[in-house]
Amino acid sequence: MKEAYIEKIYAGWLAKIIGIRLGAPIEGWTYEKIKNIYEELVHYPVDYHEFAADDDSNGPLFFLKAMENRKDKSELKAQDVAEALLNYAPYEHGFFWWGGYGVSTEHTAYLNLRSGIKAPRSGSIEQNGAAIAEQIGGQIFIDTWGLVTAGNPDLAAKYAKEAASVTHDGNGVYGGIFIAACISYAFVEQDIRKIIEKGLTYIPEDCEYTRVVKAVIQYHENNPENWRICFRYIFDHFGYDKYPGNCHIIPNIAVMILGLLYGEGDFSKTITITNMCGWDTDCNVGNVATIMGVRCGLTGIDYENWRKPINDFVACSSVVGSLNIMDIPFGASYIAKLAYEITGEEIPEPFKTLFEKRLDSCHFEYPGSTHAIRVRTVKDSKNDNQTLEYELKNSMETAYTGNHSLKIMAKPAVPGDKIYVYKKVYYVPEDFHDSRYDPCFSPLVYPGQTIHGSAYLPAYGNECKVRLYAREKRSNEILTGEPVSLKKGEWEELVFQIPKSHGGLIDEIGFEFSLCGCNGERTELAVFIDDLYADGAADYILDFSKEEEEKWNGLHREISQMTRLKGLMYLQNKSLHLTCSDFAEAYTGGYNWKDYQAEYYFTPLLGEHHGMNFRVQGAIRSYAIALLPDHKAALLKNDNGYITLTESNFYWNLGEEYKVLVSVSGNHIKAVINDTLTLEYTDKDYPYLEGFIGVSVMNGSHCSYQKIKVYS
Repeated sequence: MKEAYIEKIYAGWLAKIIGIRLGAPIEGWTYEKIKNIYEELVHYPVDYHEFAADDDSNGPLFFLKAMENRKDKSELKAQDVAEALLNYAPYEHGFFWWGGYGVSTEHTAYLNLRSGIKAPRSGSIEQNGAAIAEQIGGQIFIDTWGLVTAGNPDLAAKYAKEAASVTHDGNGVYGGIFIAACISYAFVEQDIRKIIEKGLTYIPEDCEYTRVVKAVIQYHENNPENWRICFRYIFDHFGYDKYPGNCHIIPNIAVMILGLLYGEGDFSKTITITNMCGWDTDCNVGNVATIMGVRCGLTGIDYENWRKPINDFVACSSVVGSLNIMDIPFGASYIAKLAYEITGEEIPEPFKTLFEKRLDSCHFEYPGSTHAIRVRTVKDSKNDNQTLEYELKNSMETAYTGNHSLKIMAKPAVPGDKIYVYKKVYYVPEDFHDSRYDPCFSPLVYPGQTIHGSAYLPAYGNECKVRLYAREKRSNEILTGEPVSLKKGEWEELVFQIPKSHGGLIDEIGFEFSLCGCNGERTELAVFIDDLYADGAADYILDFSKEEEEKWNGLHREISQMTRLKGLMYLQNKSLHLTCSDFAEAYTGGYNWKDYQAEYYFTPLLGEHHGMNFRVQGAIRSYAIALLPDHKAALLKNDNGYITLTESNFYWNLGEEYKVLVSVSGNHIKAVINDTLTLEYTDKDYPYLEGFIGVSVMNGSHCSYQKIKVYS
């Protein structure tokens, strides 16, 4: 690892999101349709309000989490990645295309894994047939394995083989190996042709994948001027009609090689050419964009055209709602931190401190980064209808920590106006342009937690006051700290603890600025911010009488703050209901909660399996306190299947309300039911030391939950 690789990892991950966003609106279009409608498509086809979750970004982020549970990270195995898939993907909704067993490659492999078929057999040709195994997914979810092995294509190829084989085989796996190796090699090589040739050294010379890559290289050598002629050659010789299935890998790698070669080393030219070829556009452009983002670096990615519309934001649709709201620097930092763990080397400052403290803080250390910060205003006068104009600029002019901060220029503003510079920490369906892959969210920040942030007034700025704030979504109440008058040329570190709240839902945190003086005239706000984050223990009540149904794409409804693994979940009689035919689970809370207490108030209605989950780390990793058959109560551990840690007799009845208090401290668990039965257990076998909360039922059971109280 080299320090320069950290920025290149950010550039590669940023470029991946750019490529997905560029290709998504025309996914599945033909070359002819794109040409007839756009002629030349050199910008985003859609001006998204917010770009919702996409399978091409879900997979790379969450499959990489397989590395977290491996002490020896050099020996990653396919089953490690398989368990990450099972842990983070909701059951047959969101995340990626659930086209049915024997139709969608990933869906087929997922159900194989759920049925106990281990990886790599889960994605093998022997199990699923060549048509399923050689679709495009082997390469579209692979980018992060190249990013996390910066400059080490040997290791990238090794990881990619294991990762891709969970769901694919044959050319499907070769594609994953090739793309990951190309991304890794792009950290150290500028020549596109050499990058491609390096990728080919890791796959068989006589496979179809190698044959088509070499064919396009040869065609480009003989016809280097016109990419459209090359596409006609690809269409005639390697088109969709030549290969089985919905989205075969071979036609798509052909157009990716076309884009890389005819793009001539230019980021914009490469991704737009690839996009205009059609077929699986978001997948193809996402892959080539990652290669080019690493190769070209941030300076090669046009800010106004590609970066500014994204504003560093990416949504996901895993079962971990508090990881589904993510900014691009968070993902890049997560990848870079893993990259250093793999090499066993020391992380350089300022990233060492940032990675150890809060990966999700707004630190602005990546050049041009904004961390999805937004600006809005509340006018002092209702008669002032002038629109606030603002600019966000990543700056090295000053910084509270590190070398970068975010500069905010906003006008017009007068004394009395309140200008909010903030980060959204909760989203609803109305925030998005569409619902792509149905993202659902849990808040990033909760009542009881403490907000941190620093602000700076430059010498040329107008006098102003600042205070930290959080907004309660349902009431729009602004909860604020004490105002501070900024002194020119000095950073002010601010701290504000959000009040404990009954049923509070925080959807914004940030800075409230108000101008002083200026003789009442319109002027401009000029300030800098740095190190915005929240920490500490949550202290709140999740009152289901206050939660709401959220309609995604008009096709299904989810419940605010909750993410659902499986089963039927709805609100009725001021309670959350969860019911199933086989099993159902739903979750909420912060992914990094450690020691806490949770009180569950619930009523079992049908069946004999009613659970309250805690220290949840995903669909196959959690603890639970459960009411079970034969009047039993037990502490359970889900390690890709529930096992009993300890149990006791407890006479419980359907239709009666119960209270369970769970306390977790380190590896010790204590649960008290109705203040009468106590179950305790100290887990010494790979304990789960952090995680969120949830509810679960099994074997056709139906349970209602009135509220959950969380505190330290």
